[in-house]
Amino acid sequence: MTQPAGRLPPWPRLVVPTVFAVAGVAVLVSLGTWQLARKAWKEALIDGISQRLAADPAELPPAAAWSSLDRASIEFRRVRLRAELLNDREALVYATGSTLRPDANGPGYWVFTPARLAGGAVVFVDRGFVPEGRQDPARRVPGQLVGMLDIVGVMRWPELPGWFTPPDDPGRNLWFARDPVAMASAKKLGAVAPFYVEQEAPVPPGGLPSPARMRINLPNDHLQYAITWYGLAAGLVAVFLVFARGQLRADAPRGC
Repeated sequence: MTQPAGRLPPWPRLVVPTVFAVAGVAVLVSLGTWQLARKAWKEALIDGISQRLAADPAELPPAAAWSSLDRASIEFRRVRLRAELLNDREALVYATGSTLRPDANGPGYWVFTPARLAGGAVVFVDRGFVPEGRQDPARRVPGQLVGMLDIVGVMRWPELPGWFTPPDDPGRNLWFARDPVAMASAKKLGAVAPFYVEQEAPVPPGGLPSPARMRINLPNDHLQYAITWYGLAAGLVAVFLVFARGQLRADAPRGC
């Protein structure tokens, strides 16, 4: 059986589909491999954070060393410090819950209070969560601790606002990103630590603000994503093979 006039033989007709299929498979396999790399990174991150949160608290680094601290190696370290809370300068950060604090449910606020160390340096302390309706300090007076306190907590670094994060409203003492440097600027506190301490203890009388130990609950779905990308690559290969077989069979000689 001869090739119909004007119709290319099967192999040239398969060149363009083959190029697109190979490129598609390469992209999908690359995405799957990237997800496996992300899985390894996430597991190492979770393991590192878990070890720091399980360790005994160390002394807060001195103020002279704050500017040279390496966030990657020190964040989530448990520390202890002795400081006086500046309760009249506290800031409220709106929250709807936390992946690291399962006890913080529903809408509420993180209470960020500057704390003055014995040497005069200031570090913000996230004293814990208060639910909506209890953000006014007058409604949680027992929790406004005074005097020098022994505080235990975890070192954290400021978070960057996302695309959909509302702008902070210092006039209402309302913030949407945990950024102690911005809070200090609005409250005219001068220089403060580039990090903050998420308080574990002491628990104030009345329970508000509510501090607690952090728990690692970071999502790690990268294996499922990798399987999905590899599955799509296998599916694309199968579709292409069926297509190519159909093209070849259409041009195969047939008996009369």
